[in-house]
Amino acid sequence: MPTAEALPAADVDTLIIGAGPAGLFAAYYAGFRGMSVSVMDSLPEPGGQISAMYPEKHIRDIAGFPAIRGRELVDRLLEQAAPYEPAYLLGQSAHQLQRHENNSAPAVFTVTSSAGVTVHARSIIVTGGIGKFTPRPLPAAQAYTGEGLAYFVRRLDDYADSDVVIAGGGDSAFDWAHALGPIARSVTLVHRRDTFRAHPATVAAVTASGVEVFTNAQIRKIRGNNVVHGVEVATDDGTVHELSCQRIVAALGFTANLGPLLEWGIDIRNRRHIVVDSTMQTTVAGIFAAGDINDYDGKVRLIAVGFGEAATAVNNAAHYIDPKQPVFPGHSTDTAPTAIPA
Repeated sequence: MPTAEALPAADVDTLIIGAGPAGLFAAYYAGFRGMSVSVMDSLPEPGGQISAMYPEKHIRDIAGFPAIRGRELVDRLLEQAAPYEPAYLLGQSAHQLQRHENNSAPAVFTVTSSAGVTVHARSIIVTGGIGKFTPRPLPAAQAYTGEGLAYFVRRLDDYADSDVVIAGGGDSAFDWAHALGPIARSVTLVHRRDTFRAHPATVAAVTASGVEVFTNAQIRKIRGNNVVHGVEVATDDGTVHELSCQRIVAALGFTANLGPLLEWGIDIRNRRHIVVDSTMQTTVAGIFAAGDINDYDGKVRLIAVGFGEAATAVNNAAHYIDPKQPVFPGHSTDTAPTAIPA
């Protein structure tokens, strides 16, 4: 996959901002419609929240899959889009937007990324989910710069035969504790309260599995400089527990915001959701939005819904670019098959 440094200024039919499921499906569908595509995302790998937060969890509401792991879904979406060769601009977020009017044709947009890459696009589809999200830091890790601390579990196998300490009391913390229990040598969960935000069934499963749980406690110190060797856990009664571990997962939640998108002149409800019409177009002509980031009456935030919105946005973007093009392109079964790379 090309890096941002290897790519010159791009000139494309559509720029997709956000490489989560809706964005990746939009990349496929735009290719199916014969459109050239760039996909931009602030994360260093495609997949959005799935890749960052639950790559190993099963997703059970994707049509045609009784259950599919998050990472596998992302891989399938990348495979689906691959024949159309979208250009991926990863590890950079969309910053500056300029709109160039053209009396005889639709306006052209110029987007400059946080890495200084410039994209000229005849349409934009925003599929940024909850926007740019940043994990909440573990206070004890402020002076720690070594290996062994993670804010997201990307691959369960990386934790095999390790002693793992997880900080947090929400769904992510308990999901990781439940998933890592059979793989790691030991799992300990540390939470600053004695109540949990996680689903009660998951809490019950974790506590019954042998995972040690410290409540009313916090990680006070990480032992080790270049590599994690252990932690000190302090409870509210003043007791300090020294735990040996090689891995720490700080599942403390995250903050999210739409960043520079708030300055693009788009109607954004409560600074979180982009208002769209039935074509998925925003209040700025030529800019569309699909997936969790958009909003309209009756909106349902599911990946399955985002797929349909992505197709709607792409088809209407194609018509916006060239009004002679129909909104509905026909069915994929009516076209010649596209070769899938080996």
